[in-house]
Amino acid sequence: MNTHHQQSSGTPTVMPTFYIPHGAGPCFFMDWQPAGTWRNMETFLRGIADTLPARPRAIVLVSGHWLAPKFTVTAAEKPELIYDYYGFPPHTYEIHYPAVGDAGVANHVESLLRQAGLAAGQDGDRGFDHGVFIPLKLVFPDADVPVIQLSLRQDLDPKAHLDAGRALRSLREEGVLIIGSGMSFHNMRGYGDSRYTPISAEFDEWLTAAVEASPADRVARLAEWEQAPYARHCHPAGAEEHLLPLMVAAGAAADSTGTKVYSETIMETTISAFRFG
Repeated sequence: MNTHHQQSSGTPTVMPTFYIPHGAGPCFFMDWQPAGTWRNMETFLRGIADTLPARPRAIVLVSGHWLAPKFTVTAAEKPELIYDYYGFPPHTYEIHYPAVGDAGVANHVESLLRQAGLAAGQDGDRGFDHGVFIPLKLVFPDADVPVIQLSLRQDLDPKAHLDAGRALRSLREEGVLIIGSGMSFHNMRGYGDSRYTPISAEFDEWLTAAVEASPADRVARLAEWEQAPYARHCHPAGAEEHLLPLMVAAGAAADSTGTKVYSETIMETTISAFRFG
């Protein structure tokens, strides 16, 4: 498909940005009960590449599983995998995703963040956590697009993450795909509990309206996401790291329209994905 090839020179290809769910641990690569629990999410993730205007030159991915004192990017040439999930079948600790890093993109990301007044750095030892390699194994199964992981900032300030995304918006015109990887509902006590079905649905309705609002309203609403109905039931205080990758994706969206591109009730809770542009 032509989606996997760069457009001819002339009109620059502007990449969209995404906020995607990455599921539960290695859920897509193992047996689960009930068996079809993650099937639709898997199908959504597998379909993303074909919706892109061109093949990405690189991916910058923000996962809910890496918090650092300042925004930090992976700088390893061949990052290892961090199997940061527990109690799963042995074969899930042998999953491979040999994507390479890209020093040029890493340097550029750090530079853009610094230019925006945000403290930033690089980590040459950090590998890819499962919030990176599990979904990317579905989106780009051949691991043939260079990947840079960007950390969250451990103070979990939503405005700072919107600002970080805004600082990186020019990457989209350079063929770089920016992805926030988390879960739009992430209260471990709520999964599988039907009391959280209406709670998560109401929060998701608010989140969708915020994402699909005009760009200025979108930023204002997301910066104050704690005011959303049931916000802290869906993302407990100090544990909102699975929501904050959305802020980076939304910040990088600039004036692009936001749209909900996937939504489903899984384990009694509403989980959604959003695309900008």
